[in-house]
Order: sequence, then C-alpha cells, then structure tokens
Amino acid sequence: MRLDLTTDLVTLLQTITDVESVSGNERQLADMVEDALRAREHLDVTRDGDCVIARTHVGRDQRVVIAGHLDTVPVADNLPSRLEETPDGLHVVGRGTCDMKGGVAVQLQLAGELSEANRDITWIFYDHEEVGAELNGLRRIAKNSPHLLEADFAVLMEPTNAQIEGGCQGTCRIRVTVPGKAAHSARSWLGHNAIHSLADVLERLNAYEAREIDVEGLTFREGLNAVSVGGGVADNIIPPSAHIDINYRYAPDKTPDDALAELRGVFPGYGFEVTDMAPGARPGLDREIARDFVDSVGSTPRPKYGWTDVARFSALGIPAVNYGPADPSLAHTDHEYCPADQLDTCANGLRRWLTMTKEA
Repeated sequence: MRLDLTTDLVTLLQTITDVESVSGNERQLADMVEDALRAREHLDVTRDGDCVIARTHVGRDQRVVIAGHLDTVPVADNLPSRLEETPDGLHVVGRGTCDMKGGVAVQLQLAGELSEANRDITWIFYDHEEVGAELNGLRRIAKNSPHLLEADFAVLMEPTNAQIEGGCQGTCRIRVTVPGKAAHSARSWLGHNAIHSLADVLERLNAYEAREIDVEGLTFREGLNAVSVGGGVADNIIPPSAHIDINYRYAPDKTPDDALAELRGVFPGYGFEVTDMAPGARPGLDREIARDFVDSVGSTPRPKYGWTDVARFSALGIPAVNYGPADPSLAHTDHEYCPADQLDTCANGLRRWLTMTKEA
C-alpha cells in the first residue's frame, strides 16, 4: 500500500490509522512513510530503525524541526478507523487518531507539499514514544546522529486541541521508605508499625501548597502527590517496612537538582530513592522565531501540563512547542478521535508559518 500525500487529510489520517503500529510494531507504517517521502525530490530521507527523517536543503537561514511519533498504545477493539458525524462536526475515530496520527497526517501532507518553504525543514517520524524512554526514537537519534536534530526551533505535533502549548513540566518520582519493627499483631506493642509512620509523610503532602509559577509569560501550576503506597507482610504481622511513591510535577524554571532540593525541603529527615526524573522544557516563546510561529498560527499560547518530548529538544538548546489536532484528554482512551476541522486548522497554521514572507 502506498500513501497518497496529496489526498485530503481525513483520508490520509484513516489510511495511516488503519496500519496498526503499536509500540514495537511500527515497521510497516515506517516503510510506507519512507517510501512516500523518498518519492519527493525536494526531500533528503534518512532511516534509523523505524524512525524516518526527511530534510529540505533550500539554503534558508533557519531550520525548524516538525516531529511526531508513529506508535500507539495497544488496540482496544478500536481499529479499523471510522467516521462519526457529530453536532460538533466530523470525527475520525480509532486507535491513534488523537495520539498522535492526526498530527502525523498533517506532517505528511505538508512534507510532500512544501518544497520551497521560507525555512529549511526537518520532518521527523519516530518510533517507541509510548514505552520506556530508553527505547524512544528521538533519544536514539540524539545519540546516533545528533546533527539530524539541529534546528532553531521545533514543533512537536502532540494533541493540543489545535492550540499552542509551550514547553512542558518536569516530572520526578521518588519513593520514601519508612522503617518499622515486626511483631505479632496480638503483641503489637513489641513492634513498630511502619504503615502508621507514613502518616507524617501524608500530612506533609496534605499541607503542601502547589505553586503557580510564571515562565516566559505562561503560568505553570505545580503538583506534589502520593501515587501509590505499599507495605505489610501478613495479616497478623506488624509491618516492618512501608513505602510511599510520590510524583512531583515541577515548572520548567527548575532543573532536576532544583526539584530534588524542593523535595528535601518538604521531607526533611527522610531519605528517598529517585525512581524517575525528566527535566521540563522552557517555552522559548521569547525568541523571534517563536513569536513568528505564534503570530502565524493565531493562537494564544498555553502552558503544557505534563511531560512531552519537547524536553528532548530543550535539552539540546532548541526551543520547542506542542501543537497538534485533537483533545489530549482523549489520548489512550478506547474512543479516541480527531476532529476533522482541527486537522485543517493545524495544517493551515503551519502552512502560513512556513510560507509567509518574512519581513526584512
């Protein structure tokens, strides 16, 4: 099957949606994307595993990256795709339509169309976004061929309801383990109940006041929450150990070291194990190229609540935003869908940005 990049976006979205590409099974779709892009003379195409990179070399003074992932979470009886007429308009329903094949369809159409853009463009279609970070296609490219990611600005086509979401929060997960002393529950006074000792940790979490922090004109709201609790041996044993897992979502004004310092301040006297850490990304909206993007798209930027791969670009010194069709709250749901009108909104916004004449 060949992809027709000149067809309408709804048809293109349905075509790529119906090629099942659960993480680890992106090969068929990556092959189709590669074949379609190699047929365009204006694109220089590179393949790394199941990641496809297509670049223009027009000689512009700026280069931008526009990226999207090909993989989806597992299918839940929601393939093949279907069209659904609603009072809000036409919806394309099916696994991956929201996260994020709607954005990929926009990328593909514009990659085939824009042979003489006002900036050189690197189109990236990558694999393994929905699984562990060690498998992520962008991470692999940054390690194997970092020159392919070089750019002045990046747009990640994650679903944002066709609105600009700048940067992203950082995320840190820690485990606080509290010791106790085992004893028979009939003689509990001979032991020390570790689960009961978690009360102080929970009280600190309840007392924590999440802050709203301005970063380059966007207000990020932080959060510190217990996400799981564990402990205990048997129904008749006083638990000798208990733990609580805590997730801190922090504003991108902080580094990972800043985040850890904040946690030490909340839990003085407690040691903890860091089980996950991913830095946030500053929006970069103070850059001229970002202002051009905002003006062209015509959207008021909002903060990105959550972590996305824009942080990978930020770590390379490349300002990046999220901008794609569909409601992110529908991602991974059994009834995820992408509104047809948002496909057009995003395609037209990017097209204006990449074809408008820049003022001298």
